[in-house]
Amino acid sequence: MSTPAPPTPTSPPTMVPHTATEDTAALFTGVLLISVGVGFFGSAGLLTGGTAGLAFLLHYATDMGFGKLFFLLNLPFYWLAWRKMGRSFTLKTFVAVVLLSALTEAQPGLMEFVALQPLYAAVAGGLITGTGFLVLFRHRCSLGGMGILALYLQDRYGWRAGKVQMAVDCCIVLLALFTVDPMRVLWSIAGAVALNLVVAMNHRPGRYMAM
Repeated sequence: MSTPAPPTPTSPPTMVPHTATEDTAALFTGVLLISVGVGFFGSAGLLTGGTAGLAFLLHYATDMGFGKLFFLLNLPFYWLAWRKMGRSFTLKTFVAVVLLSALTEAQPGLMEFVALQPLYAAVAGGLITGTGFLVLFRHRCSLGGMGILALYLQDRYGWRAGKVQMAVDCCIVLLALFTVDPMRVLWSIAGAVALNLVVAMNHRPGRYMAM
């Protein structure tokens, strides 16, 4: 009786870097999806987490444009990105932030909702925005702020970016209880959970390696 041959060891899959064209297309795709999600949130008077959540809070309080606030709030995070994530990541993130700021400023003339139910806006907006973040993350890009911190912690300690961002997002949305109607805060939390579930389930160490 012959002895079964030992299994042939398999070599790890070859890593194929993204091309500049692929990175450019992904950056535009991800930011466009996120801008649509932001449109859902803004039209329903909802919030989200991270730097965008802070920008929404200030936007509702001051009537200053969301895009301008989002750009300004992200400025301090570029130092961390440059030091810990590298030049390419930082430059792509800066371009993504500028593009989202411009799109959201132009959005009132591009997209308008006549009626939008808040829970639907929260869930649909969260899923669309989460998909946009996933596209950016897989091309070593983010939208600054807590996204930079979440990706750094995942790369450095293996903490899943989606879970880190979900915890931060929910804390920021809860801060809105001091200034925003509680029901809107509740719908906003549903949106934050939907957004981060997309990232947590689809962007994790060992499942996808972006280059």
